Amino acid sequence: MSVYTIDKFARLIDHTNLHADTTIEDMKKLCAEAKKYHFKMVAINQVQSELCAHELAGTDIDTGAAIAFPLGQTSIEAKEFETQNAIDNGANEIDYVINITELKAKNYDYIEDEMSRLTKICHDAAIPIKVIFENPYLTKDEIKQVALIAKRVGPDFIKTATGFGPSGATVEDVRLMKQTVGDQVKVKAAGGIRNSDDFLAMIEAGAERIGTSSGIKIINALKKRMQADGVDTISVDDGY
Repeated sequence: MSVYTIDKFARLIDHTNLHADTTIEDMKKLCAEAKKYHFKMVAINQVQSELCAHELAGTDIDTGAAIAFPLGQTSIEAKEFETQNAIDNGANEIDYVINITELKAKNYDYIEDEMSRLTKICHDAAIPIKVIFENPYLTKDEIKQVALIAKRVGPDFIKTATGFGPSGATVEDVRLMKQTVGDQVKVKAAGGIRNSDDFLAMIEAGAERIGTSSGIKIINALKKRMQADGVDTISVDDGY
């Protein structure tokens, strides 16, 4: 059981805008909202790294670049370049999508090599990396296999989904991922988390970061809940 203030809840949220038609003003608005609500990170397409890093300079809010997003269907070398380029342009968190084709072929060595090489780039730069599984396309065994690889390699997070697939995060998948990696790797839930009940359910299942474009709505709902109950904290049974 953990006790959460509004700020502690906000620091679990990666405030997200990954749409193809995003404008510069949209990016500036995203960063301004992140500062106002004290979210942990803005989750953006890689090309927006420099802009958002500039907007967030001097704050403790990270710029999180999405790599090979949303399909993951680029070579390891392309992902390495994209990752390093994002870091060079100010990104200080990385979320990348695995190569699902290679996973479906049971080429686990490829998945491990890819994860190891991208994790090394990020850890050499002293920044966290999150591995996006895209669970809606995977079987439970495939989810477990990638989680076991992550347990060996040691990225900072494994992540449920991009939010651009046929569905998003589920409590069942978050729990499976967390139970597989234990305390060695954290879990990020993303995709379709749009209300405070879903948000709390993901935390209870073991998620330690939440990717959502509904962060403001969620935080405001939690504030209303606290006000109605006359409290300034909420206890969450996050023992998985």
